[in-house]
Amino acid sequence: MTYLALLRAINLPHHKQIAMADLLDLLTHLGFVEARSLLQSGNLVFRSRARSGARLERVLETEAANRLALETDFFVRSAADLRSVIAHNPFRKEADRDPGRLVVMFLKDAPGAREVKALQVAITGPEVVRVAGRHAYLVYPNGVGRSRLTNALIEKRLGTRGTGRNWNTVRKLGALAQA
Repeated sequence: MTYLALLRAINLPHHKQIAMADLLDLLTHLGFVEARSLLQSGNLVFRSRARSGARLERVLETEAANRLALETDFFVRSAADLRSVIAHNPFRKEADRDPGRLVVMFLKDAPGAREVKALQVAITGPEVVRVAGRHAYLVYPNGVGRSRLTNALIEKRLGTRGTGRNWNTVRKLGALAQA
């Protein structure tokens, strides 16, 4: 089965620097096959016989900490999960018009209706959010950098951790997972 592992907040300036080659070596050492990466921001694709994304997350987080001294969250999805994320995008027009301003946040846990409502209420700008299971789709009309809708605010309101990828990256990951 093909999986994607998305790492949270690595290779930002002066923050959790790690070579993709080291992560690929880790995957190979753990017995995963056909390991590939996309960009330098922690996007990995690999094949595994494991059937549980949650179990893979725990293994990858533990082994990255032990072998690479890398403390970060891994968000694992199957290729089928990613196809579903792409197919159920509620912002198709925005994805076509300006895919860099559409972000999918991959979440550890699916938030409840109360948490989603708390996030909606906390939005003070033109941003729009839709949450579906363990994924939040966010449109940033003025760009992510200028927005007050930060990852910290999203995580606090939804009560779970997450990592975001813009629509361009999501589509590239989808293609890589199919290759």
